[in-house]
Amino acid sequence: MAGCGTGRWRAYWPVCALVLALSAGSALASPGKAGSWSGSWGASPVFPVGQEISNQTIRQFVRLSGGGTRIRVRFTNETGQEPLVIGAAHVALAAGGGAIKRETDHKLTFGGQDSIIVPAGAPVLSDPVDMAVEDLATLGISIFVPRWTGPAVVHPLAVQTGYISSTGDFTADEKLASPSETKFRFFLSGVDVLSQGKATTIVAFGDSITDGYGATVDADKRWPDRLAERLIERRRGATDGRTFSVVNAGISGNRLLHDRPPAMFGPNALSRFDRDVLAVPGVTHVILLEGINDIGQPTSMSLDEQAVTIEQLQAAWCQLLERAHSRGVKLIAATLLPYEGTSFAGYWTPAGESQRQAFNTWVRQANIFDGVIDFDQVVRDPARPSHLRSALDCGDHLHPNDAGYKTMADSIDLKLFD
Repeated sequence: MAGCGTGRWRAYWPVCALVLALSAGSALASPGKAGSWSGSWGASPVFPVGQEISNQTIRQFVRLSGGGTRIRVRFTNETGQEPLVIGAAHVALAAGGGAIKRETDHKLTFGGQDSIIVPAGAPVLSDPVDMAVEDLATLGISIFVPRWTGPAVVHPLAVQTGYISSTGDFTADEKLASPSETKFRFFLSGVDVLSQGKATTIVAFGDSITDGYGATVDADKRWPDRLAERLIERRRGATDGRTFSVVNAGISGNRLLHDRPPAMFGPNALSRFDRDVLAVPGVTHVILLEGINDIGQPTSMSLDEQAVTIEQLQAAWCQLLERAHSRGVKLIAATLLPYEGTSFAGYWTPAGESQRQAFNTWVRQANIFDGVIDFDQVVRDPARPSHLRSALDCGDHLHPNDAGYKTMADSIDLKLFD
């Protein structure tokens, strides 16, 4: 047929390969290789509120939850308003102090190409890389952005130090020269691993308490981090060949039903659930801990029109439950933590406390979830149940500290994931 010769279509083969890789996952990415892809790390993007990037290299560090024989990286421009040009990207094992181990460095490609344009509203997966990684390995991921981005797509609460270079491509360098530091995640939303045997990925879905507000920076002390450690410890004594990983999909300030203002708190949980939970490779379980901001933010931020009822919160959770079950994913419900005396003015009120108590009672008694984790019970002060225990409080009387996050994770019955 005229106009359909192989010469014309050869130019489109890299693009076609990328499209197929995005849709078919490991089927195209690793022909003939046994195993399955699973999410091993994640960070949920908010609306574009980050600094503008132009002709600079960004280096970010992530601790994987589960290891594997191959990896691929998910970059995001899903909330962006301008095209994102990735001019080069590399991944390597971290060496500490912002450096990478050069002998482990791998170039990332996209459909066989070194660079890619990611349209506004889209994510992109790198091609798989043959790179064996251990459980809890820390990776350094570097991207060179040659074109102005506009306000960058970010995850604002990294609880991890990243680095932004001056002008130039330094993705393969052991250490960036005189970089500026950042505590945001830029254009980076996930790392998948190819593991042997049956993969089980648990997504922790919530707000700042899941995101790790108040945890020590660069120490991996969030409660999902500790949960991953416990699952690995248990697996080392098992013989069923299953692998477990945990992806953190918390966003600080996030709410179930509203996402503005401010922009760094959104998108709301109902709108991002498919993107941040159901799209994660290998997901089998989601732990839901969300709703305290729906109660507290309207009074603390003078958003009276966004006040919610208990029935609205329950309906939102039921929506997430139905959507999870429609994809064969189990939903584990977690009770809301106490917060009386919080330093955020107007956030706690007697009416809000009554809502929290009633909501937690419903979570415990509804008998519709695939399991319940009673975080409220393990972190509250026995003498003052509407307060966090002082030893577990980061100081603002709303968010736990490292010990509090460990207490939360250690309270989870791992049989929930059998």
